[in-house]
Amino acid sequence: MQYIVLTVFWILWCSIHSLLISTSVTNYLENKTGQYFKFYRLFFNLISLVALIPVLLYSYQIKGQLIYTWEGYLIIIQFILFMIAFILFLTGARKYDMMQFLGIRQIQSGQSHTPLTESGKIDMSGVLGITRHPWYLGSIIIIWVINKHIYISTLIINCILTIYLIAGTYLEERKLRDICGERYRSYQKKVSMLIPFKWVRGQIKNIF
Repeated sequence: MQYIVLTVFWILWCSIHSLLISTSVTNYLENKTGQYFKFYRLFFNLISLVALIPVLLYSYQIKGQLIYTWEGYLIIIQFILFMIAFILFLTGARKYDMMQFLGIRQIQSGQSHTPLTESGKIDMSGVLGITRHPWYLGSIIIIWVINKHIYISTLIINCILTIYLIAGTYLEERKLRDICGERYRSYQKKVSMLIPFKWVRGQIKNIF
């Protein structure tokens, strides 16, 4: 029963998070709130954080059967994956507008900004030339390596969050195509969405 409740809690949080940031909801609220919509991103971040707290508190109470442990030589792989995720977050932060992500830029300017780089243009340099969504990829990696022990409850949460992040990436892609049109479609052809298969293939071609 506790695993069912755990699953429902996490799916509910993911659903609320997605609903609040969906285009239909944000467009509706922008039309209704007018100039006050500039506070929405900040409000969204706060609501998401507050709603996450009880879900995390309940999750930490449940462990269940131990499935897997990072130990021995596997700790080296865990560390390498953790560092890859850290680099993805760090290099991504240098490309994205962090003030916009937090919702402060919108309040300062009074305008809604596109969910792109700080310049608002498609940037294919650095990490964005390797993967189109370094933060999503980094998040997927980190949820699987952050815990030394993987219990049944951990597995459930990780699977839900992984599915949610992949689904969120596709939704973000749709939004960016609507905003940027052919420019973003061209970007999609050159750079992989998450796992950098196209970048690796390009590097192999350069070597041989």
